[in-house]
Amino acid sequence: MSETTYVQECSAITEVLNKYLEGNAKGSSAAMKPAFHEKATIFGLHGTELVGPEIQKLYDIVDTLTPSPNARTAIARIDVAGTAANARVDSDNVAGYCFSDFFNLLKIDGKWVIVNKVYHTRSGT
Repeated sequence: MSETTYVQECSAITEVLNKYLEGNAKGSSAAMKPAFHEKATIFGLHGTELVGPEIQKLYDIVDTLTPSPNARTAIARIDVAGTAANARVDSDNVAGYCFSDFFNLLKIDGKWVIVNKVYHTRSGT
């Protein structure tokens, strides 16, 4: 069996990131949960208050968001090293907020999953 290429790995990671983005746009944690490992963590600031580490905190927040069909997103970067990767995703107009998300991913049993999210948020479209 041949090794996968960088392009193939980026494509697979993009599919995972798109599940997360779909959940944001729909305001649905159910849509984004498949992108995350069950033991994933999240860290960010809400004002000066630290949010995290339980991934359930993300799901709870997402489920309160109004759907954002006009959200705009960009996968700014994907870096892959074997079974580890990280990515930066920027989103505008998600329920009136802009996000810069930094994801760490692992390829577990041949499948990429997000194991950690660190984010920065600001108001605006």
